[in-house]
Amino acid sequence: MKKSYLYLLLLPGLLFLTVFMAAPILITIGSTFFQKGTVTFDGYLQFFKDPYFIKILLTTLQVSLVTTAICILLGFPVAYYISRQSLKKKSVLLALAIFPLLTSSVVRSFSWMIVLGKKGLLNTALLAMGIIQDPLDILYTPTAMMIGLIHLFLPLIIITLVGVMENIDADLIKAAESLGASRFTAFRKVVIPLSVPGLIIGSILVFVGSLTAYTTPALLGGKQRVISTFLYQNAITLNDWYSASVIATIMMAITFVIISLMNKLANTLNPKG
Repeated sequence: MKKSYLYLLLLPGLLFLTVFMAAPILITIGSTFFQKGTVTFDGYLQFFKDPYFIKILLTTLQVSLVTTAICILLGFPVAYYISRQSLKKKSVLLALAIFPLLTSSVVRSFSWMIVLGKKGLLNTALLAMGIIQDPLDILYTPTAMMIGLIHLFLPLIIITLVGVMENIDADLIKAAESLGASRFTAFRKVVIPLSVPGLIIGSILVFVGSLTAYTTPALLGGKQRVISTFLYQNAITLNDWYSASVIATIMMAITFVIISLMNKLANTLNPKG
């Protein structure tokens, strides 16, 4: 009886998710396989035969993977440093790490446009110091998108890693060092393996966020298309909802494949969980 009562508490949430998330997704996916009353795969065949779409797909994957990799490289040492601090200092540092999330992605993207433009702060500073002779073409390139996305999603991987690292007993590191391991070896053999769960979760959040982000690529990428901006173009500008549904389904499929691969990698790196 008690368990039945607890299950009833799940019904409102499950009903909401079914009506407003699961059903629309299933309808969107299903609509891509039916055209004029017949089952067809033409939408997918046309897209994967189109070199323009393949280029967009590869650009999107490149931007998402590089963004994820750089976020890991930047976030891991920062998270480890924060996790080793006292509670008071840790709270302040976490607040500083989270602070960028409180700013709109539109505002942040426009700020990067001011920094990365041909007459922006970065080019002006480099020209003034004589490091470059001509302004760098950074804005409206995949590089600009990656810079904006790193700024956008770096706090996520820091937060997830801190949550895992602060539970790693410092005595384990001291024990490794007492047995002859150097500080770097102890870090590599103890901290990194135990941080794998947070690393995988953070990587998934960053990758999926980068893959599906629209505002930052649209503002910093200019004419450089990624899947999200291509989807918007088909749905809103061209009013081609069938093609937009195909693109959305491909995005979801890529997301599930990447998540599966990351989970397998996690099991390989940390088989004991």
